[in-house]
Amino acid sequence: MAGNSKSFIASARQKGAFEQVLQNVEWPEQFPFKDEDFQRFDESPDSSFYEAPRFVTHIDDPAIAALTKYYSEVFPPSNTPGVSMLDMCSSWVSHFPKGYKQERVVGMGMNEEELKRNPVLTGYVVQDLNVNPKLPFEDNSFDVITNVVSVDYLTKPLDVFKEMCRVLKPGGLAIMSFSNRCFWTKAISIWTSTGDTDHAVIVGSYFHYAGGFEPPQAVDISPNPGRSDPMYIVYSRKLSSA
Repeated sequence: MAGNSKSFIASARQKGAFEQVLQNVEWPEQFPFKDEDFQRFDESPDSSFYEAPRFVTHIDDPAIAALTKYYSEVFPPSNTPGVSMLDMCSSWVSHFPKGYKQERVVGMGMNEEELKRNPVLTGYVVQDLNVNPKLPFEDNSFDVITNVVSVDYLTKPLDVFKEMCRVLKPGGLAIMSFSNRCFWTKAISIWTSTGDTDHAVIVGSYFHYAGGFEPPQAVDISPNPGRSDPMYIVYSRKLSSA
């Protein structure tokens, strides 16, 4: 079964470099991944794993700077009336541009102490998306959803991405960023057994099979290839008619 998943990924990867890998993908009719692809080495409750706050960053400073610069280029201008943002799998820092503010910036995460310390958030929700992927928000609530180096922990990604589509406003932007760093025992097996370009295909498949999104795009924002943490983006927008 897992072999079928990897053969699909390998065929998609043949399309070229990271930023081209999601161009003209021949997506199978059905979601190509199996239940075992979303198993983890450590299946103990995530609530226990994240119980103690970790006031650390999970990517190095150059990667953080690259992500912040990317955000500064694609986010709505600071203090735009009516703009709402959701930082999924958030913690004590969101890597938003310095001084960036919106009327509503909600953080969702696993540790309340971390979320309380996050200066950009105007509110937060503590929730384990692997237990309950249902987002506690109204339809068409957010202009932007971000997720930093955490998409690899989602064991019910299609459910989460369908929910993301529901709560995004038409034309709303979803930005999934990732590196090659993670808690390996908590990342899903299809992630830990594949490489960076493959990860773009995996995340792209979540957008594609969730439905309601434009074709996903991949961007390599790695600041110093081979010398600091790589940094990648897969993004999409909710269809205006969705």
